[in-house]
Amino acid sequence: MAFPESFLQELKMRNDITEIVSSYVSLKRRGRNMVGLCPFHGEKTPSFNIYTENGSFYCFGCGVGGDVITFIMKIENLDYVDAVKFLAQRAGMEMPENSYDDSMSKLRTRVFEANREAARYYYSVLCSPNGKSGLDYFHSRALSDRTIRCFGLGFADGDWTSLCSHLRSKGFKDDELVAANLAVRRKNGKGIYDRFTNRVMFPIIDLRGNVIAFGGRIMTDEKPKYLNTSDTPVFKKSANLFSLNNAKNSGSRTLILCEGYMDVISVNQAGFTNAVATLGTALTSEQAVLMKRYADEVIICYDADEAGQKATARAIPILRNAGLLIRILTVPNGKDPDEFIRSHGADGPAAFKAIIEKSGNDVEYRLQKLKQTHNVETTDGKVAFLEAASKVIAEISSPIERDVYSSKICSEFEIDKGAFNRQIMNITKSRYRENTKKEVRKIQTDLSGRNDKINTEHYKKPRSSSAEEALVVYLINNPDSAKEISSQIKPEQFQNSLIRRYYEYFLTRIESGYDPLTNIAADFTQDESSKLYQLLSQSVKAASTHSAMMEYIKVINEESQKPSSDDVKSMSPQQLNDYLARIRNNKQ
Repeated sequence: MAFPESFLQELKMRNDITEIVSSYVSLKRRGRNMVGLCPFHGEKTPSFNIYTENGSFYCFGCGVGGDVITFIMKIENLDYVDAVKFLAQRAGMEMPENSYDDSMSKLRTRVFEANREAARYYYSVLCSPNGKSGLDYFHSRALSDRTIRCFGLGFADGDWTSLCSHLRSKGFKDDELVAANLAVRRKNGKGIYDRFTNRVMFPIIDLRGNVIAFGGRIMTDEKPKYLNTSDTPVFKKSANLFSLNNAKNSGSRTLILCEGYMDVISVNQAGFTNAVATLGTALTSEQAVLMKRYADEVIICYDADEAGQKATARAIPILRNAGLLIRILTVPNGKDPDEFIRSHGADGPAAFKAIIEKSGNDVEYRLQKLKQTHNVETTDGKVAFLEAASKVIAEISSPIERDVYSSKICSEFEIDKGAFNRQIMNITKSRYRENTKKEVRKIQTDLSGRNDKINTEHYKKPRSSSAEEALVVYLINNPDSAKEISSQIKPEQFQNSLIRRYYEYFLTRIESGYDPLTNIAADFTQDESSKLYQLLSQSVKAASTHSAMMEYIKVINEESQKPSSDDVKSMSPQQLNDYLARIRNNKQ
């Protein structure tokens, strides 16, 4: 069962979408609407729009849209019921009893509880005789007992059923443990076993203090070295960061991005509480956007080995696209941050602070890497370096910053600044032309609908689909016209199945006396909801006139009367001649 309509309407009234979004995004007024940088993908030009009149949002960059409930679901990683609870608590509203299906919410709660109990269990094992090897390992990495306790580190022993047995004794069911990815079902389907064994354990904690996942490190040379929780109802590894719950309270708008758990913990123990790490995967745009919420600058502090340097190169454009300033910390002698700090003993924190202060930005880092890969003592090497360097500088948006680096390179290599700047300008113009071509191709593809993964039928029948989409938008904006529209167009006349669902849904709600959009977040998937709000955001005044409505109806009627290709194939010669005659007569 759904939430009562009156409850949802009051919930949305008390939680103004502009006020809610502005607590996450810096908004500016543009006409009647508000705009800002999208919190769901990295962008430099605002494409995230708040439509204050109907309480909705839509991003023209990534295609995410919806109402205030959808926004909270997306940004807080909550299901529908939990998002409603979040907003109700914020507004001081009581949740209605026994009026909604909260099975997913209850499962999420149980997964949170299972993870919390598992973290306590792993810590207790670490502090017991069974966990001696794990505790010795942490001590060998120079971690203090205080740091171990602060991060809730633990140990999974070699018994394949110990955690499952413990959690069962606490009342957890096998399905709940499998859902939390704390346990794995046996291949024969009979029973479960622990996912983590004989590993030191790192709890992953979200921004609200919930244990959402674990990372486990084996202490031998066996593979895999690290084993991480797979995605669960409460955890998505590509959208979370290790220790961001600590870093957000550091008081700094700078984050230190490390390669792994131990680096973060070691850096943290040294006094740098603004350290974070990805979760067993390469940096994602989602993680970069998440960092942007809490930081203006990121110091990349990956290992100095080849893999670490490749990861650095991949991370730079992702962080730049999210609007973050970047510095690159190069740890001397090929050491990782953890090893570097430990090698300096009591002076480790001071030594680490010193190399942070010496860290250069990403442009300086890339130029230095280019120098290392080209023999600038030779003419050919010098030319190759300058050509590569001009491509790096051409990416800089600030004219002043671009001029500074140009001047520096021209002075160092004693070349004509005018010639070097012309090279940069040629690259800039070439990239502009290429980007323009890409944008045109994207617009053409978008208009055709071929890449639309939600409304997949649009491009097959664009004339009928366009009219159907426009009529649905008109119906939402003009609910008083529902009777007139429904008397002329039946749902079965719609050629596009998704738009037909919208049409049936809104007709039913309007006929029942409900606001069309109140319950969208519950009745459609996030993608379907986004598609609907895209259609609403693209509507224009001219499309909301009565004459426009009649034109949509005319097109839908015409298209619905056309036989399908299968129908045409099955026609007799006489039937086909009659059909062609009708077409000719209609055109006259």
